Amino acid sequence: MPGRHSLFWRLFGLVTLFCLAMIWASDHVGRRINRENSLLSDPARAELLRFAAAAENALAQGDTAYAAWVDEMRWSESDFVVVLDRDLQPMGGVVLNDETRRQLMFVRHYEWPMSRPRERLPLVSVPFGEAGQQLVMRLPERLRPWRNLTWITVVGLYLVPVLLSVVFCSLLYSLLISPLDRLRREANAVRADAPGTPMLTCLGHRRDELGELGRSLEYLTRRLHDSIAQQQQLLRDLSHELRTPLSRLRVACESERAGKDLRSRVAREVDGMQDLVERTLELAWLDSEQSRFDCEPVDVATLWDVLSEDACFEAGWPRERILSQLPADCRVQGNLNALAQAMENVLRNAIRHSPPDGVVRLVAEHDGAHWCLSIEDAGQGVADDELRIIFHPFARLSAARPGGDGFGLGLAIAASMVRKQHGEIWAENASPGLRVTIRLQSV
Repeated sequence: MPGRHSLFWRLFGLVTLFCLAMIWASDHVGRRINRENSLLSDPARAELLRFAAAAENALAQGDTAYAAWVDEMRWSESDFVVVLDRDLQPMGGVVLNDETRRQLMFVRHYEWPMSRPRERLPLVSVPFGEAGQQLVMRLPERLRPWRNLTWITVVGLYLVPVLLSVVFCSLLYSLLISPLDRLRREANAVRADAPGTPMLTCLGHRRDELGELGRSLEYLTRRLHDSIAQQQQLLRDLSHELRTPLSRLRVACESERAGKDLRSRVAREVDGMQDLVERTLELAWLDSEQSRFDCEPVDVATLWDVLSEDACFEAGWPRERILSQLPADCRVQGNLNALAQAMENVLRNAIRHSPPDGVVRLVAEHDGAHWCLSIEDAGQGVADDELRIIFHPFARLSAARPGGDGFGLGLAIAASMVRKQHGEIWAENASPGLRVTIRLQSV
């Protein structure tokens, strides 16, 4: 069954409205044509009134004058002319036969609607005088109605449906074809990579199937633009990051250093470049991979103990400088390896930017159906307008924070890892230091 905002209901309403309008228009126009064409025109009524006045004048002059007038009328206007009194009896000494009396049963008042002429024109009566006389005559051919019936029928019964069909097609075009045509033009603009290309928002306000199509294409376009922009940015940043160690390698090879020092320098530069390439490839894979990680319940306290031990061994910190304030029931729904790498990257970043006697702390707070895991360091923090930038690839704010070594990929990889687990990550300044929060579904 189509949804409440489905395009089906608009089409159903439009087609129903068109059918009802067509039926009403055909019936209304048909009735109007029959009514207007069945009545005598004003000039025809005036002509019949003149005939009645002439009949009254002929009766006043006597039977001979009346008979002459009737003969003249039958020769020039109509084959049936008779004047009746109030009692429907012929005047002027005229005697009617049975056939003539039978025809008088079908007489119509000259102001009434006339039936369509078939074999003979109808008989009409025109009252005159104070005594209730009436002239009865067959309607002359030149006065008959329905004269332009064919053209009026063509215009009224055929042209009106054609005009309604044009309106219906225009509405249907504006409902279906016009939005798709705008979508096609914007898609062509995106394909041509024109400057200031719109992001396919022409259908985003609609709540039907075309709106869903527009939003899907808009998301696809934005995803494509973001992916291309990120790839270009990664290539620029990677080439910039590799240019420095390559230059140092060239200088080292051209120098007159001893073999041991040269090998040590070359090994260090190669290790740095290898680490840079591996992290860049890992970040590119995370951004291009659309699937989510398989999630399972993870004990945060146990994971934090393992990460803290490894981090202390690498940084040479004593274990007591990495603290935790975790409730006993702190368990999240996540991927163990991905969550471990994300938290490890944040922890290493916190240790790198902490002073020599600083402390790193993990705090967990329950937020409805989620856990917020906050890793706090004791550094100088970052500017408020740069809190989002630190999650971008190759973002290094060493001028604001001490310990500026690294490639600026750790937090970017952590952010991608968290998003793959249906989570969120953000940073905010603490007092002192920086607080990075990971929000995941609780178990």
